Amino acid sequence: MHLASADTIQRTAFYRKAVQRLSVAVATSLVLAFVVPGELRAEVTAFKQAIAEGAAHDDALSAFYRENNYKGIWTGATDVERHRRQALMQAIADSSAHGLPASRYDADGLMRLMKEARTPRDLGRVEIEMSRTFLRLARDMQTGLLTPSKIDSGIVRDVPYRTPASYLTNFTESNPRGFFRALPPKSGEYARLIREKTRLERQITAGGWGPEVHANALKPGQSGAAVVALRNRLVSMGYMKRSATNVYDVAMQQAVQEFQEAHGLVADGTAGASTIREINTSVEQRLSSIMVAMERERWLNMPRGQRHILVNLTDFTARIIDDDKVTFETRSVIGKNVSDRRSPEFSDEMEYMEINPVWNVPRSITVKEYLPQMQRNRNAVSYLKLYNSRGQQVSRANVNFAAYNARNFPFDLKQPPSNRNALGLVKFMFPNKYNIYLHDTPSKSLFQRNSRAFSHGCIRLQQPFEFAYALLAKQEADPKTYFDTRLKSGQQQQVKLKKKVPVHIIYRTAFTQAKGHMQYREDVYGRDALIWNALQKAGVSLNSVQG
Repeated sequence: MHLASADTIQRTAFYRKAVQRLSVAVATSLVLAFVVPGELRAEVTAFKQAIAEGAAHDDALSAFYRENNYKGIWTGATDVERHRRQALMQAIADSSAHGLPASRYDADGLMRLMKEARTPRDLGRVEIEMSRTFLRLARDMQTGLLTPSKIDSGIVRDVPYRTPASYLTNFTESNPRGFFRALPPKSGEYARLIREKTRLERQITAGGWGPEVHANALKPGQSGAAVVALRNRLVSMGYMKRSATNVYDVAMQQAVQEFQEAHGLVADGTAGASTIREINTSVEQRLSSIMVAMERERWLNMPRGQRHILVNLTDFTARIIDDDKVTFETRSVIGKNVSDRRSPEFSDEMEYMEINPVWNVPRSITVKEYLPQMQRNRNAVSYLKLYNSRGQQVSRANVNFAAYNARNFPFDLKQPPSNRNALGLVKFMFPNKYNIYLHDTPSKSLFQRNSRAFSHGCIRLQQPFEFAYALLAKQEADPKTYFDTRLKSGQQQQVKLKKKVPVHIIYRTAFTQAKGHMQYREDVYGRDALIWNALQKAGVSLNSVQG
């Protein structure tokens, strides 16, 4: 994927000349040094020794070249090696298109080594440096520049990393350019993010979205300088056709509604404080959100599943996706923004649903929230039943709650099936060590809120029954009757999914739609800000993309 910018074209031409210089150096070395058989053996030995020394502190490189009898894959004089060199340099030139820092791959250093290469030992050093750069670039393009768990403890995603040996082996067995083209995610989301990144870069070059709107709020019928500023930004952002109006008219009201929908706001067409704040967000900040989303997409560079469930925490939604199309969508409530309640990000497989579930109260909630209440009043939260370590129900009358603390409390709390059950009437299980799942809730009013971070970490669904019907439709002729019959029994029942459904809990403050405007959401937990800071420390810069 190439960016048609002057900066990229110049860089590509520069790298091409460097590759040509290396080709000349290779040919010269072969002609001058490999003529005499005795000298040939010595020079081959020198080349291999340089490779062995250069790879000595890198186990992956050392193993690869040892198994390859220390033969070069980059520095030979044939068309095969030349095409590999050209593909690598082109991939470095294109790295900024993927939001990666070209400086990380030290193209200048490679060019200097190429230019100065005169002897077989020099070529051996070039060989190792090209492989080292190749491995760094290949991994960054395919599975991301950063390690998620080092950014935030709530990002517990298993990134589908490949081994260095597999990169080198597959590269030598592939078309070089085709290999690099195959590395980035092939999802429609990633392709749309790249297009939006390019569009925003051009917008920055053109001067951004214009002056900010200086008003606390604006509403239909108003006029004046602030309304003109609002109009101009809506036009620049693509929500409104060019207009000379200075009145907040119907066209502007419709544009504001579109903007609000694209930013997760109440779409009432009135530019209140939250809407003005989002309107005034700079194009540079939006671009940084896009680049964070691209990095996150690389972390998830694997098959999602022909049918899968996608929970976007920042969007407060849960969706069922079939063949890349949304076939069901419902609002969700996510974990509260406090240290021990934020919903984690990971992928797993949904295996079954529990109808009329029993709530096994997590230990942390038992001792932090309910034990203090029962110490003040033994009959507090009476809907929760007490059980000993043998699974036997215990009468509260026989327990001196004051004798226990969070460390030694020996009982478990459970809530039987009921309309008041904290899990509601159905939960959807993808067993995981984080004890996170999707479920119903008796607290229906929370779904009317615009921002919905209230749970202990699990994902609550506004339409859990309909969600269940959609899942069961793949295996039951009449999923509604099947589900409702078991629900009316009032008894806890487990229903297995005949085919497990992948679940991806993601966190995207910038995401696309197949059609329509780019979507932006609030950084609820502050995770994307941490990722952007880490990307900047790694060399990513908005300045480098402006050309």
